[in-house]
Amino acid sequence: MIGQAQSIKFEKIEKSFKVIESVPVRSAKFIVQENLIVVGADDGFIRVYNSDTLEMIKEIQAHTDFIRNLAVHPTLPYVLSSSDDKLIKLWDWENGWICSKVFEGHEHYVMQVAFNPKDLNTFASASLDGTIKIWNMDSDSPSFTLDAHSKGINCVEYFIAGDKSFLISGSDDYTAKVWDYETKSCVQILEGHTNNVTAICVHPELPNIITCSEDGTVRIWDRTNYRLENTLEYGFERVWTVAYMKGSNK
Repeated sequence: MIGQAQSIKFEKIEKSFKVIESVPVRSAKFIVQENLIVVGADDGFIRVYNSDTLEMIKEIQAHTDFIRNLAVHPTLPYVLSSSDDKLIKLWDWENGWICSKVFEGHEHYVMQVAFNPKDLNTFASASLDGTIKIWNMDSDSPSFTLDAHSKGINCVEYFIAGDKSFLISGSDDYTAKVWDYETKSCVQILEGHTNNVTAICVHPELPNIITCSEDGTVRIWDRTNYRLENTLEYGFERVWTVAYMKGSNK
């Protein structure tokens, strides 16, 4: 019975997601409070699924190029999308998933967006133009720009240390950089990867920063002194993403 139930479940998933089976998906996020999954794909569409029934309930032609990243606002009914069309868009799911704002200013693909946990009206964006831009959701122009790396930036994330906000960015220049959000200055360069840094993760419970690279390694850094603690090599090829398990060191 267990095997049969699993088979029915997988058939249901396959049927529900058949519409995007031939389209690469680069970002998918849960909207937990609404029991939704929101998906961004290379055809420029955002698709919204009921996470219980796995039925698609909304399909939006959101961008004219690949959707690189989606970010769900922690408290408001908003989703940000970033794209190779150089645009960032804000979507309001309580108002029929309308696009309520377009943020324009990057000169290359926008690879990632992240909300500021200390000021939820602001967010950061990372682009292959080598800059990080900080935006306020009430304005379609950036609040300020960091000329952060000599090559494209693939990822950006906020983290809090003490009562201060920091940003960390990962780049095709093989480095990750830590930025003091208030002074807009680089406080540390994490060096050691031998290829593009593709993903970063700041653990919320352990004092660690995790970086991934196309060099096939995952590196663990102490986020208090920024020293390299460990380099994990599992015979990977390029490493594209990383996630942590809360309540453990996994």
